[in-house]
Amino acid sequence: MERRTVERPPLDDIDHILLAELSIDARIPNNALAAKAGIAPSTCLTRIRALRERGVIRGFHADIDPALAGRPLQAMVAVRIQPNARSRLDPFLWDLSELPGVLNAFLLGGTYDFFVHVAAPDSTALNDFVVEHLSSNPDVALTETSLIFQHARSPRFA
Repeated sequence: MERRTVERPPLDDIDHILLAELSIDARIPNNALAAKAGIAPSTCLTRIRALRERGVIRGFHADIDPALAGRPLQAMVAVRIQPNARSRLDPFLWDLSELPGVLNAFLLGGTYDFFVHVAAPDSTALNDFVVEHLSSNPDVALTETSLIFQHARSPRFA
């Protein structure tokens, strides 16, 4: 995928209320969402559609517990890329996001080039992931794996 230019459309207080409520429960019925924002249901639908069309709302997702889905071991893998591979950072990010077990992939500034949030069934599978998909890649200079003991998702986009 190619890098998108981030456009910052102006958001008003109603938009912020809608975003906050949807971040808590993306399945909230439209009439309940409209009531929380103090607007008519038809206006709410129009605003949500506009937020989606402008790319502010990128999608609606299920929050899945990796442990209950058979992947109880989570880790954050820091990745540093070889200096000669700097021109391929963007494609590498999208390739990372498609790998099995990857929950999130982040392109960074700083010591590491990427953080890869991975969920695996066990330590052997995590080791296999790092070796097969990262360490064996000639563009990868270094990996450092940190286990995640607990995780708390922010309950609201505010």
